[in-house]
Amino acid sequence: MDRVRPKKQLGQHFLTDVRLAEKVALSLTGWGDYPNLLEIGPGTGQLTQHLLKLPYRLWLAEVDQESIQYLLEHQLAQPEQMVGDFLRWNPLPCPGDTGDTGDTGPAVTLDSEQDPGKNKACWGVVGNFPYHISTEIVFKVLEHHAVVGECVGMFQREVAQRICSVHGNKVYGITSVLTQAFFETQYLFTVNEGSFFPPPKVKSGVLRLKNRWNPPACDHRLLFRVVKAAFNQRRKMLSNALGQVLPEGYQDRMNILHLRAEQLPVQAFVELTQAIEEALFDQKAST
Repeated sequence: MDRVRPKKQLGQHFLTDVRLAEKVALSLTGWGDYPNLLEIGPGTGQLTQHLLKLPYRLWLAEVDQESIQYLLEHQLAQPEQMVGDFLRWNPLPCPGDTGDTGDTGPAVTLDSEQDPGKNKACWGVVGNFPYHISTEIVFKVLEHHAVVGECVGMFQREVAQRICSVHGNKVYGITSVLTQAFFETQYLFTVNEGSFFPPPKVKSGVLRLKNRWNPPACDHRLLFRVVKAAFNQRRKMLSNALGQVLPEGYQDRMNILHLRAEQLPVQAFVELTQAIEEALFDQKAST
């Protein structure tokens, strides 16, 4: 097979700029000493060929059969390196510990206490992410934050900027708060449309996420509920937006419920979740 047809339904825009592909690969720092690296959407292997030069055990998440055949025929991958759909990825047990490929085994949940070791991870994640599922990819990384040390990804520029934005910014939102609660975010560089085939209609941005190693000291599922409820009605004060989340008779000791979601920094959302968690516990204890 000499070429792969880019498929619109899969959001494929193949990276064609060789120097850019190398720049993305070299943006990986190895944070967390992860031995395994997972590339999402390798396509025609432009990035893959540079990742193969790095000191990681490389795995590839690809659903396009033409791409898989191309990668195998051009010796950019072996069948055992393919893990299928990233959105169904299950990273435990870690390859090398069990001999598994990383796509089977028990799932890691948001409240998982599994820890690969202090400041040590099992996985790094990298890729030219399909735009239409890039946010889902981020949430999948968050789901498995306990074992992912680092993620370097190519996003639509506006999405990348949103993930890195701070409170008070009009694009600050759900993905900003939840990503920054678990990872340090850094916008690395912008990529022009001509670096892809077919060229997208928008510019791209490359991000690096580095695990904070100190996940929020609260119920993570509740944190997700609080943040999503707050921003789903971002024009309303938190007292109204969180109506379905706040326990009955909740006392606003933080004095923040008159604010809107975009006015709260990440840590304030964590502290609010802690306060709600305590109120729910007290409420349950009194019944």
